[in-house]
Amino acid sequence: MLKQHSHIVAPIPDELRTRALYTVEELRKRGKADKEAVDKLHSLITEMTDAGLDFFFLEPLRRLKASSMMLGMARVGISSMLKGSKMVVHKVLKKLDDRSLAVILDFIEEIIHEPEDA
Repeated sequence: MLKQHSHIVAPIPDELRTRALYTVEELRKRGKADKEAVDKLHSLITEMTDAGLDFFFLEPLRRLKASSMMLGMARVGISSMLKGSKMVVHKVLKKLDDRSLAVILDFIEEIIHEPEDA
C-alpha cells in the first residue's frame, strides 16, 4: 500500500532493521498478544520512533552545524515527545488481541525497506 503513495524516509541502523524483522517473525510465529509480545513490540516501536525523531529533527540541525546548545534544546523537546508517545503506545499495545498484533506486525514489515544498491 505504501508504494502507491508518496512518502518520506528515515534511515535506521542495519542492526535495528535486522532486529525489527527478527522480532516481527518471532512474534508472528508465537501469534499471541501476551505481555511478552507487548513488551517486545513496545521496545521495538520506541527504538524505531527514536531513530525517526532523530533523523527528522536533529539531522537537519547537525547539517546546519547548529550549536551544542541548540542541539541540546532540540534533544530535550524530542525526549518529551518520545516520553509522551511511549505512554500512548504502551496503553494501545496493552489492549491488543491476537488479530490486532498481526496487523501491527504487517505494518512494521511494510515500512521497513532494505537499502537500495548504489
